[in-house]
Amino acid sequence: MGERGVPRAERRRRTEEKILGAARTLFAEVGFERATIRAIARAAGVDPALVMQYFGTKQELFQQAARVTPVADGELTAEEVVEHVLASLSVKMGEVPQGSLAMMRSMLTHPEAAASARQVLGEQIDRLAAAIPAEDARLRAALMTTIMLGVAVGHQLLELDELRGVSSDEIARLLRPSLRALTAEQVAGDRTG
Repeated sequence: MGERGVPRAERRRRTEEKILGAARTLFAEVGFERATIRAIARAAGVDPALVMQYFGTKQELFQQAARVTPVADGELTAEEVVEHVLASLSVKMGEVPQGSLAMMRSMLTHPEAAASARQVLGEQIDRLAAAIPAEDARLRAALMTTIMLGVAVGHQLLELDELRGVSSDEIARLLRPSLRALTAEQVAGDRTG
């Protein structure tokens, strides 16, 4: 049957998805600077001009490819925040979406990736901070978020043996007390009076 009976809009959507899939893979593997439109087009099985027609520029393509779904809304208690953050370990240490890998690989060298990462992480910080009963809740939420980002970078990009050789449950067990301390009203060691 092929593409003959498929409406034009559906063919376009499929082509866009093929291009985005190829872009996610290449951006994740080599980062923004080294991924080329020609290589992305070749991987998608399309002409490079079609990539530009659908996405405009390499930056716009990267922005679409690296888009990460933000954390879902909903009120959490401080304890639920810790468990929610720790539950994400299995994702961070498992098969990370190509868009997330592309973002992590490129966020330190490409301004567009850095801006996207700040936006996504900022949304997560907002959500976590809302559940932390402290004046410096945003700072605490930012620390929790960057700890988890560090674990993901260490595991996925640096492939540290110490992180890759243990289960997410073991890492969660070791991180839990620290994360709980960050969500407590009073952090141990705070000076009062």
